[in-house]
Amino acid sequence: MGQQHQAMYLRSVYDDQPNAHQKFIEKLDACIRNHDREIEKMCNFHHQGFVDAITELLKVRADAEKLKVQVTDTNRRLQDAGKEVIAQTEDIIQSRIQQRNITTVVEKLQLCLPVLEMYSKLKEQMNVKRYYSALKTMEQLENIYFPRVSQYRFCQLMIENLPKLREEIKEISMSDLKDFLESIRKHSDKIGETAMKQAQQQKAFNTVLQKQNNVRYGKNKYINDGIPEPRNEIVSKQNLAVEDEEEEEGHEDEVLTAHDLVDFSPVYRCLHIYSVLGDAETFENYYRKQRRKQARLVLQPQSNMHETVEGYRRYFSQIVGFFVVEDHILHVTQGLITRAYTDELWNMALSKIIAVLRTHSSYCTDPDLVLELKNLIVVFADTLQGYGFPVNRLFDLLFEIRDQYNETLLKKWAVLFRDIFEADNYSPIPVTNEEEYKNVISKFPYQDPELDKQCFPKKLPMSQSVPQIYIQVKEFIYASLKFSESLHRSSTEIDDMLRKSTNLLLTRTLSSCLQNLIKKPHIVLTELVQIIINTTHLEQACKYLEDFITNITNISQETLHTARLYGLSTFKDARHAAEGEIYTKLNQKIDEFIQLADYDWTMVEPDGRASGYLMDLINFLRSTFQVFTHLPGKVAQTACMSACQHLSTTLMQMLLDNELKQISMGAIQQFNLDVIQCELFAGSEPVPGFHGETLQLAFIDLRQLLDLFMVWDWSTYLADYGQPGSKYLRVNPSIALALLEK
Repeated sequence: MGQQHQAMYLRSVYDDQPNAHQKFIEKLDACIRNHDREIEKMCNFHHQGFVDAITELLKVRADAEKLKVQVTDTNRRLQDAGKEVIAQTEDIIQSRIQQRNITTVVEKLQLCLPVLEMYSKLKEQMNVKRYYSALKTMEQLENIYFPRVSQYRFCQLMIENLPKLREEIKEISMSDLKDFLESIRKHSDKIGETAMKQAQQQKAFNTVLQKQNNVRYGKNKYINDGIPEPRNEIVSKQNLAVEDEEEEEGHEDEVLTAHDLVDFSPVYRCLHIYSVLGDAETFENYYRKQRRKQARLVLQPQSNMHETVEGYRRYFSQIVGFFVVEDHILHVTQGLITRAYTDELWNMALSKIIAVLRTHSSYCTDPDLVLELKNLIVVFADTLQGYGFPVNRLFDLLFEIRDQYNETLLKKWAVLFRDIFEADNYSPIPVTNEEEYKNVISKFPYQDPELDKQCFPKKLPMSQSVPQIYIQVKEFIYASLKFSESLHRSSTEIDDMLRKSTNLLLTRTLSSCLQNLIKKPHIVLTELVQIIINTTHLEQACKYLEDFITNITNISQETLHTARLYGLSTFKDARHAAEGEIYTKLNQKIDEFIQLADYDWTMVEPDGRASGYLMDLINFLRSTFQVFTHLPGKVAQTACMSACQHLSTTLMQMLLDNELKQISMGAIQQFNLDVIQCELFAGSEPVPGFHGETLQLAFIDLRQLLDLFMVWDWSTYLADYGQPGSKYLRVNPSIALALLEK
C-alpha cells in the first residue's frame, strides 16, 4: 500500500500541475516523519533483546578465549600430525603422475609397436628376398601405420628410407631378370630339343592313329604323314604300338617341360614388382628389347652349320626353345608380351631362318644330310605350329629344298650308274641253276617262255648292269619318297613328285651316263651291241617302274593328271646313239684292216687268192655280225649294209688315191679277187633279213668298174653310156678315166 502511495507521489512529480514540486516536498517530509515514528517504535520494541544479547556475549567471552587456546593447541597438534600425511600425499601424487605418464607411454608404444613390427617384417622380407611382399608391406606402412605415428622422428627416418628400399628392390629384381635371361639363353637349346622330341612323339602317335583309321575305313589320303595338333603345353603322348613297353619302363624317359628346365619366378616377380611400383611399362620395354637382342643372336648360325646335321639340330633347338619360352611368358603373364609382339618377332625370325636355310642348304652336297635337314625342318615346323605360329613359308621352303635334294640324289646316282657301267662285263648273265635264275628275275622283271624251256646252264640276254640299274632306279624312288614324307601332301601330289623326279633320273642322269658310256673310246663293238640289248630290256621294264610307283601311292595310272615315265625316249635315244657308234666303230675297224693292205700295184700276175688282210677283215665282219643276231633286225641289217658300203667306198678310194700313179693289169686282177671275196661275203647273208642281192649292191659300183677294165669293153661302155639298161651304168666317166690313166 505504501509502495502504491510512493508511486502515486512519484507520478505526481512529473504531472504538469501547478505547485507540484512543493506538494511533493511536503508529502515527502510527511512520509519521512511517518517512517521515523515507525523506526522508533521498532527500536523500543527490540531494545531489551539487544541488551540481553550483549549480556550473553560478555558471558561467552571467557569461554571463547578458552576455546581459542584449545583450538590453537589442537591446530598445532594437528599440524604436527599432518606433516607425515602431507609427505605421503606428495608421494602418492608423484606416483599418480608417474602412473599417468607410464600409461601414456604404454599407449604411445602400443601405437608405435605395430609400425615397428611391420618395419621389422619389411627388413626380414628384404633379407629373404621376398621383394613383392616387401612392397606390399611398404604400402601398408605408408597408408595405415605411418599416419598414426608421423609426429615421431623415427617414423620420418623410416619414411625417408622407403624410396631407397624400393630402388634397391628394383635393382635386385632387375639383376634377377638379367640372370633369368642369361639362364634361358643357355637352356634354349635344351628346351627346344625337349619340345621337338615331344612333337615327334605326338606325330608318331597321330601317325599310328591315322594308319589305324585308314585300315579301318580304307582311306589313304596321306602317306606316312602326321596331322598337326593344336598347341598343348608339351604334353607327352606315347606311340600306341609301344605303349605297353614304355609303361613298363616307367618314368625313366619322362620328358621335362620348359618350366621344369627354367625357373620363371624371377620374371614373374620382377613383373609384379614393377607393376606395384607403377613402372610396368619400363620393365616390359626392357624385357622385349633384351629378348629381341637374344633372338638376333639365336638366329645367327654358325659358319660351318651346313657341314653336319648336329649344326642344324642345335640351330633349330635354340630357336624352338626361344619361342617356347615366349609362348609360356605370353600365356602366364598379363601384358608383358602380346600375341602381336610374338607374331612380329616370329615373322622377323622366319624371314631370317628361311634366308639362312637357303644359304646353308645350298652348300649341302650329301643327299642324306639334305634329308636330315628336311626332317629337322618338318619337326621344327610341326613343333612351332603346335604353339600357334604360322609355318606355311617353311613348307614352301621345303619344296625348294626338295628340288635341291633331287639334284643331290641325281649326282649321287650318276656316280652309282657310272660305277655300275664300269664294273659291267657287257656279257649275257650266265645262270647255272634254278636258284641263280630266280635270284636274277627277283631283281629284274624279265619273262621269256622260250628261255624257261631251256636247260641249265643258260644265259639271260642282258648283262649284269641291267638288274643293278633297275634296282638303283627303285632305290632312287624310295629315296625321293623319303623327302615327300611328312610334308602334309596328298597321295596324288606325292605320286606326281615321284614321277617327275624319276623322269629326271631317267632323262638326265641315266641318259647322260649312257651317252658318255657309248662315247668312251675303249667300248668295243660287242659291248655296244650288249648296251643296245640292255637298253631294250630297260625300256621294257619302265612299265614295271610305273606299277612300282602306283603301288606306293595307290594312284592309278589312268588318273587324268598322272604323269608318265619318259624312260622309253631315254632308252631309245641311247640305243640310237649306240647304233650310230656301232656304225662308226665298225667303219673304223674296217679302216684299220684296210691300212694293213700291201698291194704290189706293179705285179705282172695275181697271187691267185684273195689278200690276207681282206680275208681277216671278212672273218672279223662275219664273227661280228654273228653277235648282231641278238640285236633288232633292222639294226643288224643297217650295220651290215653300212659296213659293206664303207668297205666298197674305201676300196674305191684306194684305187683312186692320188699318190698311186700306176697300176698294172696283174694288180687289177688281184684287186678283183679281193672284191669277189667281198661279194661272196655279201651273198652269204651274214645278217638275216636281206632280200635277194640287196647287200651285194653295195659293191656294184666297184664291180662294174673292175669288169670294165678286166674285159676291156670300152666300146660297149661308150656306146651304152647314159642308157638306163647300160651294163656299166654305175661307172662314172671321170673315175674310169682316172683309173685308165693309171
